[in-house]
Amino acid sequence: MSGSTRLENANPLIFERSLERVVTAEEEDESLADPIDDREIFDLIRSINDPEHPLSLEELNVVEQVRVRVNDPESAVSVEFTPTIPHCSMATLIGLSIKVKLLRSLPHRFKIDVHITPGTHASEEAVNKQLADKERVAAALENSQLLEVVNQCLSSRTA
Repeated sequence: MSGSTRLENANPLIFERSLERVVTAEEEDESLADPIDDREIFDLIRSINDPEHPLSLEELNVVEQVRVRVNDPESAVSVEFTPTIPHCSMATLIGLSIKVKLLRSLPHRFKIDVHITPGTHASEEAVNKQLADKERVAAALENSQLLEVVNQCLSSRTA
């Protein structure tokens, strides 16, 4: 997505996508309570496009189902993501894209925590602080150029 600029991680490892989740009849039945679980959250974020590569966050192993935690009764979602390199300048943008996808997809009752997997990024504390600050997130989304990039990350790829 980044035109002719030099890529930070020009040859990333590419991981196999997991199989699609089978939706059960109980999940489709609107009359039954269906708590949100880790897999549903993972399914929402796995196909987010990486800002630098024509690959999904799942294919780059930036997001994994084991790093998603949901507590439906307490309306809490926590997602850890792992940048492909320790000095990834796109880490905040990736975290923002995950957060926006969840804000747009989940009921407003959910508190969403998106953060870097501990020990995997040089600026982990600063990025996590930005992602946890509601005002900073809101201000970022008021920036039309930044919002356009986030929307590109969230858009479906055409084959």
